Amino acid sequence: MKSTSNWIATLAILFLPSASAAQAQQETPPAPSTATLPASERQGPASVRGCQSAANVLCLPTPATAPGPAPVVAYEPISAEDLKMTSEPLAPGAPAIILYRQVDRDDGSDREDDYYRIKILAEEGRKQADVEIPYWKGYDEIVHIRARTTKPDGSKVDFDGQVFEKSLVKVRGLQVLAKTFTLSAVEPGCVIEYSYSLQLKHNYASHWIVSETLFTKQARFTFKPYKGGSTVYYRTSWEHLPPGASPQRGPDRTWMDASNIPAFQTEDFMPPPNELKSRVDFNYQSSLIGDADQYWRLVGQVRNAQLEKFVGKRKAMEQAVAQIVQPSDPPEVKLRKIFDRVQHLRNTSFELRKTQQEEKRDKEKFDENVEDVWKRGYGTPWQLDWLYVALARAAGFEAYGCWVSSRAEYFFTPVTMQAGHLSEPAVLVKLNGKDLYLNPGSEFAPYGMLNWSETAARGMRLDKDDGTWIKTSMPQSSESVIQRAAKLKLSEGGDLEGKLTIIYTGLEGMDRRASGLHADEVARKKTLEDEIKGQIPLAAEAELTNNPDWSNSETPFVAEFNLKVTNWASNAGRRTAFPAGIFVAHEKGIFEHANRVHPIYFEYPYQEMDDVTIELPAGWKVSGVPTPQAVDIHAVAYNLKVENNNGTVHVVRKLSFDFMLVDKKDYAALRAFFQGVRNSDDGQVLVQPGPDSASN
Repeated sequence: MKSTSNWIATLAILFLPSASAAQAQQETPPAPSTATLPASERQGPASVRGCQSAANVLCLPTPATAPGPAPVVAYEPISAEDLKMTSEPLAPGAPAIILYRQVDRDDGSDREDDYYRIKILAEEGRKQADVEIPYWKGYDEIVHIRARTTKPDGSKVDFDGQVFEKSLVKVRGLQVLAKTFTLSAVEPGCVIEYSYSLQLKHNYASHWIVSETLFTKQARFTFKPYKGGSTVYYRTSWEHLPPGASPQRGPDRTWMDASNIPAFQTEDFMPPPNELKSRVDFNYQSSLIGDADQYWRLVGQVRNAQLEKFVGKRKAMEQAVAQIVQPSDPPEVKLRKIFDRVQHLRNTSFELRKTQQEEKRDKEKFDENVEDVWKRGYGTPWQLDWLYVALARAAGFEAYGCWVSSRAEYFFTPVTMQAGHLSEPAVLVKLNGKDLYLNPGSEFAPYGMLNWSETAARGMRLDKDDGTWIKTSMPQSSESVIQRAAKLKLSEGGDLEGKLTIIYTGLEGMDRRASGLHADEVARKKTLEDEIKGQIPLAAEAELTNNPDWSNSETPFVAEFNLKVTNWASNAGRRTAFPAGIFVAHEKGIFEHANRVHPIYFEYPYQEMDDVTIELPAGWKVSGVPTPQAVDIHAVAYNLKVENNNGTVHVVRKLSFDFMLVDKKDYAALRAFFQGVRNSDDGQVLVQPGPDSASN
């Protein structure tokens, strides 16, 4: 079983539930002063304070502690009723359920203890024996793992096997790993239990993720806040809690009991799961300001003061910009030259830390102004972004620093007053009366683009007006394109073979370059080849033949392949037939279910464009092609044209995704659209073999 709550805890991405149902409960604080600042802002945004995962975590002013002793885990006896259980009326048909779960979070000890008790009800439930616990490499650690299986007859089998470690994903140069292990003797009727501790090497704004992918009969959550040398308050907010569940606050901790928590249903193309799950967040503040407008004004004041102090080296920046641009350069040329210069400075957040010396360097005090960053030639993402602000201003532009929320894990709302959730730096420049958003502090972001998760996102522009709320722009689908051009030959045996070139632009190019960060050439090659093979419905071979440019954000990402698809064409009586669409595996499985639980969510608009030429064997003739298709329902559009060109078949296909979020009430129309796409992609090209082939 994947431990969902700790997947999110280890990622520690600080985002909020939607404002519609957010609530807040707080201690009675002293009367707030206009000089009082949220604890998360007293030393500036997290990145300013030197957290390595700069924009994503909210660090508390406390040193990390060494792993403590193993918790005293006394597994409670399993009742005869639980052992005899064969089903759960509130979760009919469930192959397994969580009988009991406990989460004990202690920010003072930098630790979270987790416990699961799971009942296996059916054969399918046996997969719960495979446990996976994700965490950030180098920032958290999973320790004190313990597990056992209780058979239906009450006999117990303690886990004494090996715990493995595997890599899951990489984010901004940081690696997410998972501790994995498998319990033995797991069969329908048994109960499995496991517990572990999440040791936090850096403190995060804490939370409970209440929902799991299994139905949960009973759960208890506790939270002990950090107690510093000065008074620190914390605010509690929650979303989608099950009936009867409500956080209760005592003198030294908060707790919550919950029962009959529905299983969380996952769907393809849904909003970030933790945006939809039942959850409770804890946010530290030096005082609890009840008015959101006042809170954000204070945040805006402090962050703007920090920015202005950092960029306040006008003379040095004027000298620097004179080395980059010419006075006669047009405005946009100047901005592009400055962007290119800043983005090619060393970005320390993308470096893979390997040695103690490098670790020590990361803990050094950050420089206090842009002149230092310029002279030394490297910086973190926010430092490079603020350097761009300073250089743009020195070149005569109206430029602002911004702190933007990310929608990778949650959607931001200011209602719950958590400044740490404005976590991503960006730059706003006024050009020809329009807002231009840039992110030179992101190694792979092209000029005029932000990372996908920061597009169409709420943020704060730092200015003398105590900050101004903004919403970043969303690129058009035509700016992020996967363009495939293939020249293939069809053999008499029905195989396709030839050359394939793929050009990725915009956010699609960014995604491919980011996927290769810190990977060696072998791993990069395999990733690209596997992606292509996964886009073809039949077994295929793909060999990367060029060396793509993995570093230049301003050029499209180009990959070239030798491609072979076995048995693409099949006999249809005296004729041979093959489908018009080749790179269509992604669409074959999309929106197949009749009903929808969650809204439909795509990370960003994009297009797929295919231009495929298939050369037929000598003497073969085309006897029929599918009719042209052109369907546009505004959110998505599809075009297909198949042409007979005297011995070759030319297929032009285009699929455009022009939306980010669609309400589930529109699912039926979207589902019908993709059913039509599948039918058209499967449309058959009919060819007549030559006389020699037909006689064979």
